[in-house]
Amino acid sequence: MTGANHRAAVAERAARAGGVVAREQFRGDLSVESKANKNDLVTETDRDAQRQVVATIRGEFPGDRFLCEEDLPTVSGPGTDHDAEAVDSVPDSGAAWVIDPIDGTANYVRGMRLWATVVSAVVDGEPVASATYLPSYGDLYAVGPESATRDGTELSVSDRTDPETFAVAPVGWWDRNERAEFGRLCSAVGDRFGDVRRLGSFQATLAHVADGALDGLVCTRPMAAWDTLAGVHMVRRAGGTVTDLDGEPWTHDSDSVVASNGEAHETLVVAGNEALTGD
Repeated sequence: MTGANHRAAVAERAARAGGVVAREQFRGDLSVESKANKNDLVTETDRDAQRQVVATIRGEFPGDRFLCEEDLPTVSGPGTDHDAEAVDSVPDSGAAWVIDPIDGTANYVRGMRLWATVVSAVVDGEPVASATYLPSYGDLYAVGPESATRDGTELSVSDRTDPETFAVAPVGWWDRNERAEFGRLCSAVGDRFGDVRRLGSFQATLAHVADGALDGLVCTRPMAAWDTLAGVHMVRRAGGTVTDLDGEPWTHDSDSVVASNGEAHETLVVAGNEALTGD
């Protein structure tokens, strides 16, 4: 098995392993805390699931680094005789893993099924494999060196060309004193496209752009790599387009995200800029 194929297989296995932990505790008696604000939630299950993801990866790649949404746990076991090394951004060189144990924790806490366990393998700053597992639905989205699939079926973005038939998702989080921007984004998207959806999980939303269920998304905010990297990689491999609001190719340090099936992408960029500037 080549290095890239090995990382792809481990990404899938780790996402499934962490997702099983989260699924077992779903709709149970959760320990819930707030982080940056009252709606930025974390549960002990997030940490349990992340611990399982990290342990699975370190059994195969004990020297790799980790960029995780939650604090990196200490892991023991075969090949893990030292603490895993945490990084605070995607490294430009070497191998690393980017992990979100429950993307869509607010959905998870409310008992809503749309949440995901997400794992990306990065080498020299670029994703080489990723897996987005939606445990409550049983769907596994996976990208490796030769394929981009959902449950083994090849992914492809939608073939719609008429913006009036598009379903587009505004994505991101706005502080209470910045909610006007979110309102402008919904209005700008609604004025230009057929339907507006907000799903509550960035990675699940990107997965649905990749599989054609959605035609695009717009995020006017800078977002963490664990919210974006796997899904952006997936959309591109499924034939879609991902840029920032300047229309430049998206990178892990971009300050905005526009993803689409490649049709009417410029219209999505215009809508995002209108929301951002108020013009």
